[in-house]
Amino acid sequence: MSDEPSTTPATTDRARSFGSVAEAYDRGRPTYPAEAVAWLAGGEAKVVLELAAGTGKLTRELVDQGHAVFATEPDEAMLEVLRQRVPEVSAKVATAEEIPANDRSVDVVVVAQAFHWFDHEVALPEIARVLKPGGHVALVWNSRDERIPWVRRMGDLLGRQDLDTSSAERLVHSDLFGFMEEARFKHWQEVNRETILDMARSRSSFAMMDEAQRERHLADVLAFYDDFGRGMDGMQIPYVTRCYRAVVVDRDDTGPSPDDREPDGPVVSDGSDTDMLLIDFR
Repeated sequence: MSDEPSTTPATTDRARSFGSVAEAYDRGRPTYPAEAVAWLAGGEAKVVLELAAGTGKLTRELVDQGHAVFATEPDEAMLEVLRQRVPEVSAKVATAEEIPANDRSVDVVVVAQAFHWFDHEVALPEIARVLKPGGHVALVWNSRDERIPWVRRMGDLLGRQDLDTSSAERLVHSDLFGFMEEARFKHWQEVNRETILDMARSRSSFAMMDEAQRERHLADVLAFYDDFGRGMDGMQIPYVTRCYRAVVVDRDDTGPSPDDREPDGPVVSDGSDTDMLLIDFR
């Protein structure tokens, strides 16, 4: 997902508007460079929980790098595309504010293009709760590189919400997490005359337009492409992938005694029990 924080009913509506454009989102949004995904996960194969996983752009790369991935997404239409793209992943409709996972059950919690939508006062304690000691949270945004003049013109047309990664500062000011590391990676997205329209359709602002506004907006996008694209050769859009991660702060074990604790693994099966299933998808 993308755009601004979900701290009001209006922005919550925008956060949940992507389902109506799920297919366009999947076709129009860029993927993530492999080296960025490796940095986010932090090395060897891990149990990874992805929050607000959207249509599975990041999910696919995490699985391909050997991680055991579980995905949550609040929008059923987005999640249905993810299930088609990454059928081997266990996925469930859920929010970051109520994570269906056992305490201390995952190595990494990762969020792509969506952390700014969360209610951080609720979501950060939930993320800290599900992380194992020594585990970390990782955030990532793809941002167009607007140092290039024609890319700035694209930003004038499509908006610049993806350039704002300031919500990552919530980790700095939280006593639940330690030092926040940052890294940047460059990559390119190839689009053509059709997929640039999907890029436009994938914005929450587009989903909130009426039909006449949508038609005008898409016409403006095509005019831009005709000015700067290369016909059948398409257009290469430069991106900077901005990554952040922070290790959860170790907590004293004040929970129930070992004899009183629930057994490891899922409490309620979702039909996909394996030795790797450490998450309770209630």
